[in-house]
Amino acid sequence: MRATGKIILSIGKSDGAILVDGVKVPVRVRRSARARAYRLSLDRTLGELRLSLPLRADIKRALGWAQGHEGWVRTQLAAQPAAVTLDDGETFPFEGRDLTICWTAGTSRSIRVEGDQLMLGGAAESVPQRVVRWLKARARAVLEVDTLAMAQDHGLIVTSVGIGDPRSRWASCSSSGGIRYSWRLILCPPDVRRATVAHELAHLLHMDHSPAFHAAHQRILGEDPRPARAWLRTHGSALHRFTD
Repeated sequence: MRATGKIILSIGKSDGAILVDGVKVPVRVRRSARARAYRLSLDRTLGELRLSLPLRADIKRALGWAQGHEGWVRTQLAAQPAAVTLDDGETFPFEGRDLTICWTAGTSRSIRVEGDQLMLGGAAESVPQRVVRWLKARARAVLEVDTLAMAQDHGLIVTSVGIGDPRSRWASCSSSGGIRYSWRLILCPPDVRRATVAHELAHLLHMDHSPAFHAAHQRILGEDPRPARAWLRTHGSALHRFTD
């Protein structure tokens, strides 16, 4: 991911580009049998500019049309959240509250939570990397406990629990019982994190999103999961701005 001021862009594979203030912005082109006209959109989770067009449309002409919407693209990109390096003095969400990183010279490099502060010492230049490593370790430990406890309560078998940093999903479940989560779930309120765990456990019963799956999701969670899903839709993309 590349950050330019307040603009965060995906720099993965693209199918074209347009210029915004003289800077090339990658465009992912998607053809659709249902499309009747060009459509430009920004995926805020992936930081990806997308251009949808009919199957037989000319890509060069479509990109020219997109270039004509430079002002709209500029506005949308400027609204993307700025990247936040998790360094001394920064505040970030953690399990439903805000923590402020507090580095103190000459103290232990071990990381600990004291009230609303994340305390650590050690080398100042390595603070962001160590904080992210700590968050990932915390996420893995908490999500493993949540997953195994909830699975045991409902007679489900989980073969492994892991973490990663996907941009397009919060978790995934394999047919063999392995579950992998985004470490950024540790930045969410606990009820949102647990609803995500229940979602993946429900996939052990139904590898789809059928009515039976949704019923299982609610049964495993013990409450309506819709508020948690709504929270992720509203706030989830902003969690990707935190970096080392």
